[in-house]
Amino acid sequence: MTPYTGPPSYPVPPRWGFPNLVWRRPTAVPGTASGLVRPIDRVPVLAQSLVMVLWTFAILAVTAAGSEVWRYVLVVQSRSSALNTGVVAFSDAFVVTAGLLTTILSLLPAGLSLWWLLVARQAAAEEAGEAPARPIWQVLVGVLVPIANLPLALSVLGELEHAILRRPRDDRPTPSRLVLVWWVAWLVNWALLAVTIIWRTRSGIQAMADSVVLVALTDVAAAALAISTALVIRRFSSLLMPIAADHLRDLRVLKVNGAPAPQLRPTRPAGAAR
Repeated sequence: MTPYTGPPSYPVPPRWGFPNLVWRRPTAVPGTASGLVRPIDRVPVLAQSLVMVLWTFAILAVTAAGSEVWRYVLVVQSRSSALNTGVVAFSDAFVVTAGLLTTILSLLPAGLSLWWLLVARQAAAEEAGEAPARPIWQVLVGVLVPIANLPLALSVLGELEHAILRRPRDDRPTPSRLVLVWWVAWLVNWALLAVTIIWRTRSGIQAMADSVVLVALTDVAAAALAISTALVIRRFSSLLMPIAADHLRDLRVLKVNGAPAPQLRPTRPAGAAR
């Protein structure tokens, strides 16, 4: 091992340098380990997985709605002609399978959406340097408690958008058009769900046929709510992360044309200090 002789000395000014980047926490650099994980670092990971789950659920809900429409067509045909038993059995199995999968798998996007909401609220509050607009228990009540969540869901989402956009805390939140569209889908979904549950308690052939139509409309409303939720999550996550990773490009200097030749530094005297 050679002894230390001081800092390096170059005959010409060096042409290399550090990249023009601001300082970042270690958790923002891929491949580095750190025990500190901020909410802002979790938002894009949660959003990417959640958007895929929501779109998958929307496709499944539309499929369930299609099965209900097919059942209604068979009900109408049965009024004037006999139906094939194999077709009826397959239709019933299709309706039951699609309905059960849609009901069971609806818990996954609902739970992940609530998790993303809590993480995004904390991330927006930390980035703005302020406390969240309301405590967590009020957020849970405004999202999970039936009837109360109809108007409060708009307030919770509007406050989150207000914080993400870093608008003044004292100003009244003004929801964007996308948030209002999501709220309308939220109201329609809950209203159709309530009407469907009440209507299916009635007896009679006409009530059964009406229930088929209501279930199909409820599945379509659930798909619309899932799609609007995915759009809201994608927009809010992109606002929290100013520069998306897929929008950045790695740049390299391959050659320099027309640059003046570097000037050689004068020879350093033998006894000069570095």
